[in-house]
Amino acid sequence: MRVTVGLSLHRPEIIPWTARAVAGHEAVFLEEPPDPGFGDMLRGALAVDDYLATIDTEYPAFSRGMCRLLRGLHDAGTALHQVEPFLEILISIHEFFAAGHRPADIAADSIQHPVYLAERAATAALLAYYRATAVGTFEEAVRAVLRFARADAARFRLRDSLRAQALAPLVERYRSSYVEAGWIHARLPMELRRRLPGAFRVRTIFLPSRALTGSGEPGLRYSPGDRLTLLYLFRPGFRHPVKEPLLAARAMIHAKILLKEESPEDPDRLPHLRDEAYCTRLVERLSLDACRLLFPEIRRLPTAEARRRVEAAAGGPGPCLSAP
Repeated sequence: MRVTVGLSLHRPEIIPWTARAVAGHEAVFLEEPPDPGFGDMLRGALAVDDYLATIDTEYPAFSRGMCRLLRGLHDAGTALHQVEPFLEILISIHEFFAAGHRPADIAADSIQHPVYLAERAATAALLAYYRATAVGTFEEAVRAVLRFARADAARFRLRDSLRAQALAPLVERYRSSYVEAGWIHARLPMELRRRLPGAFRVRTIFLPSRALTGSGEPGLRYSPGDRLTLLYLFRPGFRHPVKEPLLAARAMIHAKILLKEESPEDPDRLPHLRDEAYCTRLVERLSLDACRLLFPEIRRLPTAEARRRVEAAAGGPGPCLSAP
């Protein structure tokens, strides 16, 4: 019996590779909380755009393409499940507050309590990071990045643990299952192995790298910010006086030059993945001192101009980089 964990990104060009990865699995487990309109959308009783209008989607082109893929899987008889307990619990907390309750009303022995604490800590650290990168010194911003990465890693540890607990009894019903997961959820396969019987073989595939290498590009490496989060995810007590500030500094520059919006470019050209790979390789050429000089220079610039400044500081794109 096999379980495939597909680590991925919410980008349109990933969808064909997701379709190949899920082929031959009896069940697919999606990284999203249950939604009442999901079944109607799958059956065609609810239009895809009408369904998406009822949910919070950051990447509409990706979500639209995924809905079409899921409809095809549903028609072919694949079992589809929405399983993301952390987000489901978080929604229940928001509803609890909307009903007039306060944080102090959350029972300390409830499942909502650790979720609330993890989300509160990560959100507070993120806001502090935004403030530091907007008006703080370089050193203050680096410290804010490190604090946020630790809080984010703690949130991901809880999220992956809760999801594995919810997935294990469902996965046991099928001979083959595909589990969708964001690429930062690298602990999820390990959490699943701990909870599934020995007869289940859990393997991990990294879809962004598959897409790039399948198109003749080098594979996609984790960005500096994601590498920092992953360090804390697997090694909560990790400390290094050189590696931590360097990753944090590069993460700030990377976040500034990365294209955020969905690109209208042909998905077959992998615009988002190539941009992600390009920006990661570019900032990996920067020293801590180079980041320190760039930080005040680019933090208020538009993305395109900031990227040009970083390219100049890195000595140009270079022959090893395929500019998008």
